Amino acid sequence: MDKKRIIIADNQDITRLGLKTLIRVALKDVEGLEVKELGHRAELIAELKEDPDSVVIIDYTLFDLGSPDELLNLSERFPFVSWVLFSADLTEQLMRRLSVELQFSMILKDDSAQEIITALKCAVTGVRFLCHQVTNLLLTPAPQQGVAERDQLTSAEKEVLRLIALGKSVKEIAAERSSSIHTITTHKKNIFRKINVNTIYEATKYALRAGLVEMVEYYI
Repeated sequence: MDKKRIIIADNQDITRLGLKTLIRVALKDVEGLEVKELGHRAELIAELKEDPDSVVIIDYTLFDLGSPDELLNLSERFPFVSWVLFSADLTEQLMRRLSVELQFSMILKDDSAQEIITALKCAVTGVRFLCHQVTNLLLTPAPQQGVAERDQLTSAEKEVLRLIALGKSVKEIAAERSSSIHTITTHKKNIFRKINVNTIYEATKYALRAGLVEMVEYYI
């Protein structure tokens, strides 16, 4: 296994101490493992510039970040970083939002030591991990939110968006709905304009957040 750097970005002394203990247990066989503790955003950016393939264990609520958007901006800036969001204060909205960001693992501070150890092992091998509490929430239908926003789409557009989010091509959607390719292409253009997205990836994230596609359906 290549040398791996783990960065602990958390301002709680007890959390940092506990994580270092669990890292020693979980990754005792990993050669050349380096663990660093950081307390400020500027330090984190400097480290990621030096090693853009790091694993970052972070509680954004207890770090030098103002919002989840700042965290997402960092993940876009450093796309090869594996992020492990480790917090006691993850809202359902944030968990659902991050569920489509595949570079983010999520564990909660009241998870068992064994589950946290499993998350650490996954992180250094580049495998995403979601703890059972997060997984259970994501498998539960999303509450009705953004209804007014969704209502701007017609029923046909919602169904086309759902199929797009499931990875169907325009040709496949046309065949499934007994429509012409021109009709589905027009629906797609109208959908992207109405929900203000430019790519299938963005449209898929929208569909997941809006509850048009359930996580179980998405991952099958």
